[in-house]
Amino acid sequence: MKKAFTTFILLLAVMTVAAQMQDPVHVRSELKKISDSEGELLFSATIDPGWHVYSTGLGDGGPISATFHADKMEGAKAVGGLKARGKEQKVFDKMFDMDVRYFEGSVTFVQKIQFTQPKYDIKCYVEYGACNDQMCMPPSTIELAASGTIDKKPEAKAEETKTEETKAEDVAPVAPDTAAITSDSILQTSTLSPQPSYDSLWQPVIGELQALNGETSDTTNIALWMIFLEGLLGGFLALFTPCVWPIIPMTVSFFLKRNKERSKAIREATVYGLSIVVIYVLLGLAVTLLFGASALNALATNAVFNILFCLLLVVFAASFFGAFELTLPASWSSKVDAKSESTTGLLSIFLMAFTLALVSFSCTGPIIGFLLVAVSTQGSILGPTIGMLGFAIALAIPFTLFALFPSLLKQAPKSGGWMNTIKVVLGFIELAFALKFLSVADLAYGWHILDREVFLALWIVIFGLLGAYLLGWIEFPHDDEDRRTNVPQFFLAMASLAFTVYMIPGLWGAPCKAISAFTPPMNTQDFNLYQGSVEARFTDYEQGMAAAKAEGKPVVIDFTGFGCVNCRKMEAAVWSDPQVADLLNKKYVLISLYVDDKTPLTEPIEVTENGQQRTLRTVGDKWSYLQRTKFGANAQPFYVLLNNEGHPLMGSRSYDEDVAAYVDFLRQGLKKYVER
Repeated sequence: MKKAFTTFILLLAVMTVAAQMQDPVHVRSELKKISDSEGELLFSATIDPGWHVYSTGLGDGGPISATFHADKMEGAKAVGGLKARGKEQKVFDKMFDMDVRYFEGSVTFVQKIQFTQPKYDIKCYVEYGACNDQMCMPPSTIELAASGTIDKKPEAKAEETKTEETKAEDVAPVAPDTAAITSDSILQTSTLSPQPSYDSLWQPVIGELQALNGETSDTTNIALWMIFLEGLLGGFLALFTPCVWPIIPMTVSFFLKRNKERSKAIREATVYGLSIVVIYVLLGLAVTLLFGASALNALATNAVFNILFCLLLVVFAASFFGAFELTLPASWSSKVDAKSESTTGLLSIFLMAFTLALVSFSCTGPIIGFLLVAVSTQGSILGPTIGMLGFAIALAIPFTLFALFPSLLKQAPKSGGWMNTIKVVLGFIELAFALKFLSVADLAYGWHILDREVFLALWIVIFGLLGAYLLGWIEFPHDDEDRRTNVPQFFLAMASLAFTVYMIPGLWGAPCKAISAFTPPMNTQDFNLYQGSVEARFTDYEQGMAAAKAEGKPVVIDFTGFGCVNCRKMEAAVWSDPQVADLLNKKYVLISLYVDDKTPLTEPIEVTENGQQRTLRTVGDKWSYLQRTKFGANAQPFYVLLNNEGHPLMGSRSYDEDVAAYVDFLRQGLKKYVER
């Protein structure tokens, strides 16, 4: 746990520099035959000065180790693990609290293979991490693709045979076995893997869509305002936790006693509040620069990430229930606090604010983590920063307010048992959201272990127990012995139990629109008596377009995601409307493309995007690439109406629960389709 927190803080530190594209590692790869039965896959990297590439097998909790991955190994098999050749350096990294090994200048990663068939077809890559003293690159890959036949001739004639093979006219145009395969050669050799069909269906229509969007409203600003408000709500919630609330009067009193002049005390308290804002906004900026919008989206649907975040929320919930106390290492806050006392001026105030961030992490961490993950599917690169701005403003308001009006401190409620009640309530809420993250991984990978009725049953139990706790029927170890249910708790218990009753019909298929953004989609429910839902006929772009052309109908492309909260809101609030449902089911062919579908493609697809080579390995990768390159967007939900040749009929729409506007959007699209 300590290493995980350390890694988190390191990422914050190294990514607060200006955002810019970096290309510090130049790579090439080749297959080298050692004998008739053995060979080596060589992945070479030339590293710019000041940068280093990490070695293999560094272990958990540290930087990204170099690892070998095989997409296809026909006629060959890997022997042993990935090895590194070069001048390896080993140092103890204080931030990671472990020994790390890396290479500067150059390195070659070697994977030995054994040929098992006369013919071989290999597609593989090495994933590695690169850093300098200021920043780290996202995980990068060195690709290799090669195919051919085993040379049965004597070793002395091997070179002659290879030369003759490369000159033959009738040989399939694949990369020669011993030729260096650079990123440029991969892009130029289309036979290494199948390319998407670049007919009219895949041709970009960004210009057309932008021209049509001039007639429609842009909901980007609305989405950003929603993210800000979500962050603000999370900040106000964090205020009333035992990690933050008791610190407010102590800190404000410190500033007032430290300075005899009240005006100076107010100035310092205001700077303290602004420092809180700066720290948390830098955190949001770090996440943005480190991952970017598309990578955040991919991370938000990654099985390992979602399962780990689910387990983390369960651990935090257990801590809030009183099982144990979860805090950052005391030495961290002690060192920062001591540093703030030894310095003067604005720096000391900033360090005090940073101490607050460390001390309060056990309460604010789950809220911050959930906020950052929740905005990841918005597609906006500003999302995490805007969310953290709202969170920080809410957190900083009381420090400045009480400094301006010290008399309010006497009227503020004192710390006590009510704060413990808030912790327990947060624990129940974290358990509920932990299931949401587990559900995202379950949907993206098609495991079907947490279908809709199972999810609802667990939520019914969680919120039923929450109501019972608020009424005093359940006690936890750190509750006061004479705890009584007060009036606010009674009303909260009523709301929780009413919410529990509201969810029960969902077990038989009731829409439960209020929670549709969190529950798995209706099509995962086994027993469903509800018949009014809208389900896409196709989840494949080419198949759906072919069906629409055969039927003579326009198309609704729905770029969505299993982990997209706003997508579920639109389906529950807008698609459930009878007019919308009738148009989608009868007048259009609806194609839903899940950008986070982790189903592997039959063959990885090599593409060129923004001058760089990329490999599409999953169905979700393919649809995300289609959305970016054809429509110039990467946010979900994203709706666009197309004719049968793949050209837009109307401007696009995104998240907007205006049913009347959506109906008009669909009707205008039908009118344009008939006119064309």
